[in-house]
Amino acid sequence: MAYVKPEEIVENMLEAGAKKASLPVKQLLIRGFLAGAFLGYATTLAILTATQTGWGIVGALVFPVGFVMIVLLGLELATGNFALIPIAVKDQRTPFSHLFRNWTWVLTGNLIGSVTYAYLYCIVATKMGTIDPETIPALQRTISIAETKTLEYANLGLNGTITAFTSAMLCNWMVTLGAVMAFTSTATIGKIAAMWLPIMTFFGLGYEHAIVNMFVIPAGILLGADITIADWWLWNGLPVIAGNLFGGMIFTGFMLYWSYGQSTNQS
Repeated sequence: MAYVKPEEIVENMLEAGAKKASLPVKQLLIRGFLAGAFLGYATTLAILTATQTGWGIVGALVFPVGFVMIVLLGLELATGNFALIPIAVKDQRTPFSHLFRNWTWVLTGNLIGSVTYAYLYCIVATKMGTIDPETIPALQRTISIAETKTLEYANLGLNGTITAFTSAMLCNWMVTLGAVMAFTSTATIGKIAAMWLPIMTFFGLGYEHAIVNMFVIPAGILLGADITIADWWLWNGLPVIAGNLFGGMIFTGFMLYWSYGQSTNQS
């Protein structure tokens, strides 16, 4: 289980960012779709286990399974790309235009995958609408989470928007660190263990992740939450994407690049 040094990790980040930026649109959409669906799977598992046990930390312990599948299969998650592609652009490994092309299509794929899984999940969970979601604790919890992530921020106005942005920034600091930690080992089990730590941390702390929310908020709406599409995007979607972008790009991507990448280029 060979350990990879930070200088090599940053070089791997740069190579990964350039490779992701060069993928064709079809691949960005397909891989983004799968990543969104897998995070939906992980979120439903986390909500179920937390509801069954009464311990939220149990949900955090199991949630990283989705992220592990995404990274090991080389799928596309916009939040991870927020850290990898900007430094590849800065290092002249890929053109600036590829950055927005990647983010746009991957976010689109993530959204379609997340909402598709939410719809299919609700079909099964409510037996095609024949079971009242209020009678199932895990579905009640999903509705509650969705309303908290939107209406609670709406009630706070500007303070809610700033809170959502900051929570998203702190979230993606850990999520992108999870993607980077996968580079710290050359063995699969080492990659899994390293990724697990920051992903469990962000989920346990309840920070805002745009792609997770692309599942949980639509699922809440489908299950009867008192939320509109406008509530979702105005009070959560847009500020959370912005916070995820800033946190991942600055605190993980550029800070590691400034620490180790420049010295590599100069040597």
